[in-house]
Amino acid sequence: MPTPQSERAVSAQYDESADVRRQRMARLLADMVPGATVIRVSQREPSQTWPSPYARAYDEHGHRMETNRAQGLIAARWIMRSYPGVSWDEAHDLDLATGVLKSAAQAYASAGGVR
Repeated sequence: MPTPQSERAVSAQYDESADVRRQRMARLLADMVPGATVIRVSQREPSQTWPSPYARAYDEHGHRMETNRAQGLIAARWIMRSYPGVSWDEAHDLDLATGVLKSAAQAYASAGGVR
């Protein structure tokens, strides 16, 4: 049976590897949507009444960028699977530079009302 200290070491290694994977995913998404700095993910597409993974991309000025349906769906699924403990009842923003995920309301407030 592992000691509590070794369990903490394994947990720390897992957290570090998860962060590395999330940063790699953010770089891949930035390559998929050139010019995007933030991807907002939600469980509801505005034009639908049923739940469906949905993503929108924004540039550095907070302007919405055009993405096709496949890009939006792939980005949303990747992000949702990378953050399984997040409640997707509300929208979240993924910063593509850092790989940090924030609640969209929190990100909106910290950006001074932009996006």
